[in-house]
Amino acid sequence: MKKDTFILIGFIIVKFVFQYTLIHPEYELQRDEYLHLDQANHLAWGYLSVPPVTSWISFLIKLLGNGEFWVKFFPGLFGALTMVFVWKTIEALNGNRFALILGATCVLFSAILRLSLLYQPNSLDVLSWTAFYYIVVRYAGSKNPKWLFFGAFIFAIGFLNKYNFAFLLIGLFPAVFISSQRQVLREKQFYLAILVGLLLILPNLIWQYNHNFPVIHHMQELADKHLVHVDRMVFLQEQLLYFFGSLPVLAAALYALIFYRPFAPYRLFFFSLLFTLSTFVLLKAKGYYAIGLYPVYLAFGSVYLSVLLKSGWRKYLQPIFILLPVLSFIPMYQYFFPNKSPKYIIAHTKTYQELGLLRWEDGKDHALPQDFADMLGWKELAEKVDAVYAAMPSPEATLVLCDNYGQAGAINYYTRKNIRAVSFNADYINWFDLNQPYRHLIRVKNAGGNEKELAKTGPYFGKALMSDSVTNSYAREYGTTIFSFTDASINLNAVIKAEIEEKRKF
Repeated sequence: MKKDTFILIGFIIVKFVFQYTLIHPEYELQRDEYLHLDQANHLAWGYLSVPPVTSWISFLIKLLGNGEFWVKFFPGLFGALTMVFVWKTIEALNGNRFALILGATCVLFSAILRLSLLYQPNSLDVLSWTAFYYIVVRYAGSKNPKWLFFGAFIFAIGFLNKYNFAFLLIGLFPAVFISSQRQVLREKQFYLAILVGLLLILPNLIWQYNHNFPVIHHMQELADKHLVHVDRMVFLQEQLLYFFGSLPVLAAALYALIFYRPFAPYRLFFFSLLFTLSTFVLLKAKGYYAIGLYPVYLAFGSVYLSVLLKSGWRKYLQPIFILLPVLSFIPMYQYFFPNKSPKYIIAHTKTYQELGLLRWEDGKDHALPQDFADMLGWKELAEKVDAVYAAMPSPEATLVLCDNYGQAGAINYYTRKNIRAVSFNADYINWFDLNQPYRHLIRVKNAGGNEKELAKTGPYFGKALMSDSVTNSYAREYGTTIFSFTDASINLNAVIKAEIEEKRKF
């Protein structure tokens, strides 16, 4: 085995060590992770929240025992593979060992490490962008049509993982048109590859059609409730932070793509970056949507710097470029990872606030970063719902209805009573089992929306109680209340069915 391979394996090992040590034991899974894991119990070609690839991975996690080790393993794996594809891109560009080490270091000590801590589509999204760009590099350098078909496969995986992947093509196609690579438009294999890619994603498109394209509604809701709070200047500032220690490498890449003659076949990447970022800015996208753009440019920059710093006094600058991402990781380690307890964060509120880490999607500052607050209180909720469920007159005839998908997913993940909680929120609206007649109801209500629940729902049942609530004050779910209603005087299934139909109209 070559020495370079041993070095790459070393980077991968370090990546996985970080994967399991950068989360404080006090934190649990994050609310989105529970929803994604529950999709393994409802396999389909589409979902209201995400495309289907996440459910396939969740099914594999389920087969492996559904433990938190495996939940964290797969995003870590995708982060490691992103580093591998940058490594392979550098090799394709004839980079030397310094270039390989520099590129891997830049990927390892970056926002990608933070992104791959959570089991969300984001880690695979970054990998898909990086792998697709690698294929573009290979095709641009060789014109071998096999890369077009590899590209079709990666496109399908990327698109079926996260629709955000379409922005890669929105930025890349105009760049192809104005570059020397536009000759690909005259190749028959190019259009065959497009056809293959469309065939691979066709089942999902059919699912979208049969369900009235919920992705459009989801994107509109995202724009109305969350992206409206996005500041375009903040988006651009965040782009500088994600690879802060690697900014010289990224700058070297942009310079080389314009002026370095060996990179002439790859000049489309310069224009692709401009087009893609402009699209994100125009649509007021969240900053992290663009993270997948950059790994390939770390490859270009590393190769160019390896040439620039190859000999003479400049070669002594090589360690500096490797150290910069490592040194920039120190403040990231201190504040940007969930490796500090809630009490520590509360004690350093001013610093976290100045860094903008306490700003949530609602545009307001809170006690903890949103992702951190979303990793607390779930076990407590599930244990208390289990206790209420066990005390019901006939648990098998009891419906557990939650206000949001995080509550339902966490209950289903941690339950020891085989509860299948549901919600009118997100994908759970499609997962009600109305073949089971229900006579009792456990209602899990968000804090702030539970004051009138007993008066509103209680008259339809023989007995109504406020049974318990989430008491972890650091949790985003703090104050979430559990109500129990027994002996319904109405046809509970009919009411639920009518409510589902009403919700689906919107």
